[in-house]
Amino acid sequence: MTEARETRIKRMKMRSMRRGIKEMDLILTAYADRHLSSMDEAGLDTYDALLHENDQDLYQWVTGQARPPARLAELIADIAQTFQK
Repeated sequence: MTEARETRIKRMKMRSMRRGIKEMDLILTAYADRHLSSMDEAGLDTYDALLHENDQDLYQWVTGQARPPARLAELIADIAQTFQK
């Protein structure tokens, strides 16, 4: 059974808010609120995959302390840019 788009977005917003590190809660919640509803299915797939990554790794990628994996690099750059605004 396929998850409805609205349900999927709600689930990902909740997962964005309930991370392990408060900084990632704030960063991902702001990004999700601004961008998820306008993403296409491929973008949602990539964001969903990102939500399975470790918070310490995500924080280092978003803050530029470490290089993200190529499959997430574009999304991480967009998140970092949104965070800096």
